[in-house]
Amino acid sequence: MEFEAVIGLEVHAQLSTKSKLFCSCSTKFGASPNSQVCPICTGQPGVLPVINRRAVEYAIKLALALGCKINLYSVMARKHYFYPDLPKNYQISQYELPLAEGGEVQIEVNGERKSIGLVRIHLEEDAGKLIHDEKKPFSYVDFNRTGVPLLEIVSKPEIHSPEEAVAYLKTLRSILRYLEICDGNMEEGSLRCDANVSVRPKGSKTLGTKVELKNMNSFKHVERALAYEIKRQIGLLLEGKEVVQETRLYDEATQTTHPMRGKEEAHDYCYFPDPDLIEIQLEESFIEKLKGELPELPQNKKERFIKEYGLSSYEAGILTEEKSLADFFEETVRLFPNPKGVSNFILTEVLRYLNRDNLDINQTKLKPEMLAELLELVEKEVISITLAKQQVFPEIYERGISPKRVIEEKGLIQESSEDLLRSLCEEVLKENPGEVERYKSGKKGLLGFFVGQVMKKTQGKANPKIVNKILIELLEN
Repeated sequence: MEFEAVIGLEVHAQLSTKSKLFCSCSTKFGASPNSQVCPICTGQPGVLPVINRRAVEYAIKLALALGCKINLYSVMARKHYFYPDLPKNYQISQYELPLAEGGEVQIEVNGERKSIGLVRIHLEEDAGKLIHDEKKPFSYVDFNRTGVPLLEIVSKPEIHSPEEAVAYLKTLRSILRYLEICDGNMEEGSLRCDANVSVRPKGSKTLGTKVELKNMNSFKHVERALAYEIKRQIGLLLEGKEVVQETRLYDEATQTTHPMRGKEEAHDYCYFPDPDLIEIQLEESFIEKLKGELPELPQNKKERFIKEYGLSSYEAGILTEEKSLADFFEETVRLFPNPKGVSNFILTEVLRYLNRDNLDINQTKLKPEMLAELLELVEKEVISITLAKQQVFPEIYERGISPKRVIEEKGLIQESSEDLLRSLCEEVLKENPGEVERYKSGKKGLLGFFVGQVMKKTQGKANPKIVNKILIELLEN
């Protein structure tokens, strides 16, 4: 029997506001425990919360970007549950009347595009954080995160594989970062994901028993947790056993899931409108103003890059994943109008260094004018592309200095004297008679070997075009 997975994702995006959702406490990450708390975010008797206007604006921007229906009237509600990191013993969220409903996220997997529908987007406050002591049987609670504004984005159960789930998350993260409303850092917890997973016989319209997965703080964790859970549930059904509705935690050490608690239903939370907060009432003019502030979004930018710059879908997709990299590319192309050449260098060299250092392009010393100058020097044959990659680019990336200065410091100007290069080519051929015979017997790929030997003799300074031309002349005559 063949089975298919049915997955719905609940994504929590921590908004990049300077203050919390209902008080003026800082939201800055990394402060000492319990140093960013006050009577309001810890729920002391007699306090009166006031909603953060910027958080509402950010929520509306995401709703507009995803094509949601924005409700002009929405209500904050109390969601009751009891846990040590929840000081009020309830969380202020939204239930029956959320800020936005509907909408979709467009994803691409293996070259195929698919739309994942959304149920709702609503505002809520974050809980605190438990810190467990491995040496003692204690747990500590840090309330700094309590009250930080969150957006909960709930998808429809229209995802059918771990790969689709990761594509959905990456797309959503990219949009959040383009809007500059969430930094999307999963390791720091500013973007978190819970998954509802069930399996059913292929072709069936009836949903299976769903299990909620928690504790997934990277794309890799999400993919592995879903893959394991799908396999576990299929195994139970094939053995004639039932899947139990529950919440399970993902354990990265074993790459398995294990039970946490029974799954709660909405009625377990005893929702009711928060009596201390007035309803959120929006005007159409306010929404239109925010619509006018939206940037060009990733998918639109990708399509423009393909059309305007002649890039492949793959190239445009990578260059537009982060707004900062897309902006860097466009500014470099403005200074050095060769989109394909700029794209190739960024995708190979620049991204290699960014991935190595786990940095955003804006966090480095590299500027568009430096890369444009480097590529222009290669085009004018002042230096070879090999020297540009191996000796010049590392210096401008690490030190933030001009390519010309690096070339002067290292004496890297390309050697283009035909007389000198001809004598070196002749020298290389004399030193490798066996390879010469093999070349003449049909092993034409050995040309690269000879070029490499000349490059060694010139410490990479030889003009490769001239070297290739001379070697072919000498070998073919």
